[in-house]
Amino acid sequence: MVSIGFIGLGNMGRPMARNLLTGGHVVKGFDLEPAKLRAAESDGVIRADSVAAAVTDADIVISMLPAGQHVREVYLSADGVLGSAKAGALLIDSSTIDVATARNVAAAAAKAGFEMLDAPVSGGVAGAEAGSLTFMVGGNDGASRRATPVLAVMGRAIIHAGPSGSGQAAKICNNMILGITMIGVAEAFALADRLGLERQKLFDVASKSSGQCWALTSYCPVPGPVPASPANRGYAPGFAASMMLKDLRLAQEAAAAFGAATPLGAEATALYTLFSNSGRENTDFSGIFEMIVGK
Repeated sequence: MVSIGFIGLGNMGRPMARNLLTGGHVVKGFDLEPAKLRAAESDGVIRADSVAAAVTDADIVISMLPAGQHVREVYLSADGVLGSAKAGALLIDSSTIDVATARNVAAAAAKAGFEMLDAPVSGGVAGAEAGSLTFMVGGNDGASRRATPVLAVMGRAIIHAGPSGSGQAAKICNNMILGITMIGVAEAFALADRLGLERQKLFDVASKSSGQCWALTSYCPVPGPVPASPANRGYAPGFAASMMLKDLRLAQEAAAAFGAATPLGAEATALYTLFSNSGRENTDFSGIFEMIVGK
């Protein structure tokens, strides 16, 4: 049993904390939104009324926050994690943020005497609920090994990607692939519709040939072929378009900072900007199919 301080109990953080409880750990949590804190408390999370109160006695601190600015505030402020956690606590940030912030906060943690990992996830809310997330871990080997038993309660794959910032680098590269391929799959189905090809027939062919990809076989953007996909639930979000856009923008910021050419990533960012700005930012990102066909 490990004592865990959990910061950020929203759509992802709450089910992650719940799985830690199921795994036999003690979880004390904090969130700025009282409703989210009450919901987590109903699951068995011990309520904390501040970041400091959540982490003071924790062996491991886990955060799941919206953006880099929130990570900086939670860890670096006077009453934040670095000023409140006990000596020897392992710090794990599972937010998806920019690489520079991940590295800077980890450096500050090291200066304060803490080991810190960036460990963003793939799998969305469904993966968080099921405990089947993939963790992409950046940090030193020893800290990664120490974190693995706890991360394994929340995920089915824990991949040590390299030193600090590598988890975030892996996440934004992976999601750039996903954003690009989802658009390609959606365009293919839009073309098939115009050509009079049944959607199921295209799925049957592409899923067994060179068009096969996760965006097709696990998350098909049209109703029918994959019953579990959001397309069969009116594009209710498993992974919202706004979140995809956030990750694509992070990838573009990194590409600009490091001089990488990512023209398809740039085009995907532009298309998801249009989609989100049309009032569908809370629609599942696979719903971009509807924009492509003019709905």
